[in-house]
Amino acid sequence: MTQQIQHFDVKGGPEFGRAHLPALRAALKAAQLDGFIIPHEDEYNNEYLPANAERLMWATGFTGSAGAAIVMADRAAVFVDGRYTEQVKAQVDPDLYDYADLVEQGVAGWIKDNGRSGERIGFDPRLHSPDALAKIEAAAQSAGAELVSVDANPIDAAWTDRPAAPRAKVTPHPLDFAGEAHADKRRRIAGDIEADGADAAVITDPASIAWLFNLRGGDVACTPLPLAAAVLEKDGRATLFIEDEKLTDATRGHLGNEVAIRPETEFGEGLKALAGRTVRVDPATSSVWVFQILEAADAKLQRKADPVALPKACKNAAEINGARAAHVRDGAALVRFLHWLDTEAQSGEIDEIAAAIQLETFRKQTPELKDISFETISAAGPNGAFPHYRVNTASTRKLERGSLYLVDSGGQYADGTTDVTRTVPIGEPTAEMRRHFTLVLKGHIALSMIRFPEGTTGASLDALARAPLWNEGLDYDHGTGHGVGSYLGVHEGPQRISKAPNTVALKPGMIVSNEPGYYQVGDYGIRIENLQFVTEAETLPGGDRPVHGFETLTQAPIHRALIDPSHMTPAELAWLDSYHAGVRDKLLPLVEGEVADWLVRACEPFFGATP
Repeated sequence: MTQQIQHFDVKGGPEFGRAHLPALRAALKAAQLDGFIIPHEDEYNNEYLPANAERLMWATGFTGSAGAAIVMADRAAVFVDGRYTEQVKAQVDPDLYDYADLVEQGVAGWIKDNGRSGERIGFDPRLHSPDALAKIEAAAQSAGAELVSVDANPIDAAWTDRPAAPRAKVTPHPLDFAGEAHADKRRRIAGDIEADGADAAVITDPASIAWLFNLRGGDVACTPLPLAAAVLEKDGRATLFIEDEKLTDATRGHLGNEVAIRPETEFGEGLKALAGRTVRVDPATSSVWVFQILEAADAKLQRKADPVALPKACKNAAEINGARAAHVRDGAALVRFLHWLDTEAQSGEIDEIAAAIQLETFRKQTPELKDISFETISAAGPNGAFPHYRVNTASTRKLERGSLYLVDSGGQYADGTTDVTRTVPIGEPTAEMRRHFTLVLKGHIALSMIRFPEGTTGASLDALARAPLWNEGLDYDHGTGHGVGSYLGVHEGPQRISKAPNTVALKPGMIVSNEPGYYQVGDYGIRIENLQFVTEAETLPGGDRPVHGFETLTQAPIHRALIDPSHMTPAELAWLDSYHAGVRDKLLPLVEGEVADWLVRACEPFFGATP
């Protein structure tokens, strides 16, 4: 991947729906359909989409990272979650689309409530997983409507200036960073496949393919993914379905003789060749189209999780060491930015876009930077109350004195992926700001310090980060922690820390975020996010079972002016002082002058002597 520059102009807007909805309805009529479901997802179930897969934006004008729409001959609706309630109003024409709730109602709920008997509602089987489609099928049946699988997406037919599919070069991921040769990975995962009684597994998640074959690409913004698919045999051999022009001679040599290479256009034929065999395929990530072909070929389907997902999440020593190095490198850029926020940005004249560009400028001065890991959340004052706010030229605000500024950002480096959030006062913070910030900090520290028995899931730990807020009658409406990849996706499963039930135990090497927050609508947002990884189990003196803990990766000061030490315990202050001492010692050799002086002051202890 090459370094990308974040863009702040909104690509979508009401004019998209006005221009494209008539053409889509004409295409539906030609296909003898009464309606069509438009998910945000692409053929690979990606979080970030290449330009040619932005079908939801094309049809509605909505540019958020999660959403859906349904278009009928005489009515339509667009679905968003709570993050995008204001954005959708600015981008989607209400005369064309009703606004609906993605979580509470969703497409299935809308069809159940609004579908009409006899209506034929189309869907593209490449864009839906069986798990996601099941609820929609039940809703259509309840309404007396018929779901129709289409061979050709009507949006693609109506989208006359659709961009070409990406064809970025794919390169080998060095063994020094991967920590395990792809032949060894293939054999290890293949052993699990065989042990479960399957002959082969179908892998369609690009992140799983990148990790399994030690490859990285550039088909998707912010994440070094090669868009491809694969079949892994129980003996460790594999077939990689990828466009030939993406491969270099070096990449072909890296893959070796045990990996057959076929064009991605032949993936369907490759699935048909699995006829009569027992095939493992993930109903949460692989598409309905994959299942349709396998079922038609009389393959025996084993519906189980992607066999690569869990091994990929458990980072080996090389990946953890790479993450440590990447976070120190990234921390130096963050310190330069935090110093800038405490000096130049205190003028009250800097806006959110200028701040995001300044942060990116500091990161880009690091030669090892490959890309940002997601579009920076640069949120001043009331905009910070939207947890996943995306700044653009229409929404940008100045970092006004007397306000809080929240910045959530990350970088992609060949040895690791970073994601960090800091909240900074512009001018003098109020007592209320300090109280709320300190409550969030207490929850963050609790989740950093906890020891937990083997087998514990993130759902069991989530309340630790919320307890200080709960005690004051406060909370936040997002998860506390998500997994993070190794020079891969900044959001990775199957582990997570949230209220939502999760059966995946936290295992050694898993990287998770720790990001409690508080959001006062109309005023400000507060979030403190570090990445941390699960340590190897140990039995503590006097204990009777092995326990894990967390080691923090992120290296960046937490703003002293927002901390009220009188509301913190000695143990919490000791953790904070130890964390800051480590930040100072790791980053001081990488900065100089005024920035170095600022770093020393930012890391001064609150309690006891500096270690």
